[in-house]
Amino acid sequence: MTAVDFEKFVEHLADVSAEAIMPFFRTALAADDKAHGGAFDPVTEADRAAELAMRRLIETTFPGHGIYGEEFGQLREDAEYVWVLDPIDGTKSFICGLPLWGTLIGLTHGGRPCYGLMSQPFTRERFFGDGEAAHWRGPSRGADGARGALETRRLATRCCSKLAQATLMTTSPQLIDPALRDNFHRVERAARLSRYGGDCYAYCALASGHVDLVIETNLQPYDIVALIPIIEGAGGVVTNWEGGAAAPGGAIIAAGDPALHEEALKLLRA
Repeated sequence: MTAVDFEKFVEHLADVSAEAIMPFFRTALAADDKAHGGAFDPVTEADRAAELAMRRLIETTFPGHGIYGEEFGQLREDAEYVWVLDPIDGTKSFICGLPLWGTLIGLTHGGRPCYGLMSQPFTRERFFGDGEAAHWRGPSRGADGARGALETRRLATRCCSKLAQATLMTTSPQLIDPALRDNFHRVERAARLSRYGGDCYAYCALASGHVDLVIETNLQPYDIVALIPIIEGAGGVVTNWEGGAAAPGGAIIAAGDPALHEEALKLLRA
């Protein structure tokens, strides 16, 4: 399969997931609680429908590939190629009618992330990368501010080597592991600005050069695998808090500038 064909397939996955999700967005949609008594962890019919649609397409097209999805678990997890899917990353924003959510489609080869795409069908934006380069596709804006046809732009993180000049994001400090919360706040106090919310959109804002640092804990592989090739392709760094591979999830730090990553990592470890 050629690179062009491969990219077309990932785009097709994003299309089918969007077709399953969008009829539910900003409707009176019920949400089940997967936590069953813990911190509220919602799942909706839209999450399930989108993942099922993507899984069917993958199994039809690549029957030997593995799949790891948030809602329906793992299939052939030891395969050479494994698709890592989060149909709606940011379900809490989704059920609130906020567009700070996205569909994450990642692919690993030999256990290493090799391609990722984040699709936000309401804003008609897609962020995608292969670790070497990353791009954004979305509506262009004319001189009058009106949204026009789709355009594609190369993504690049911005230079920000000092934490004192950095903008930091996390989905919510309350989602930071309590045992690690003081470490997070140590970095937050040193940053110029911190903002909450965003889920996967925060990482894409980092890859776009609008945010400098994203720090979170308790992530699963389907929360981060698709975002790694986008961040790295834009020139950023993403690891766990020990400086190791981010793909298994856990406590994650992403930075647009390697020097900033090093400074923040030291504070997280202190």
